[in-house]
Amino acid sequence: MVKVKVTDLRAKSQAELTQVLDQYKQDLMDLKVKQVASGSDVNGAKIRDTRRNIARVLTVITQQARDEVRAQYAGKKYIPKDLRAKKTRALRRALTADELSRTTVRQQKKNALFARRQYAIKA
Repeated sequence: MVKVKVTDLRAKSQAELTQVLDQYKQDLMDLKVKQVASGSDVNGAKIRDTRRNIARVLTVITQQARDEVRAQYAGKKYIPKDLRAKKTRALRRALTADELSRTTVRQQKKNALFARRQYAIKA
């Protein structure tokens, strides 16, 4: 069993990917039947490679589906939670730069009346 290249998978369409996935699943089933019939662990590496190839194909399918949904929500105000940036809870709740720069009317009056004094130092 040869490791499938993810770059080759990304070039394929959704229908082709499902065909490849079905083929790998059929191969896996055949290998498992051989393993049970022979009674030995001769095909262990082939089984592992096939399972990993199935995982690669499924990963590409999922990524393509998410990219399509992400394109649909591009420029919209609300995005599904699973498409949002994960970050950390604190970073997600932190104020934006615009929110940080805002001041209340009361604070603006204080700043105007009691401006910070600057002193020149005689050299």
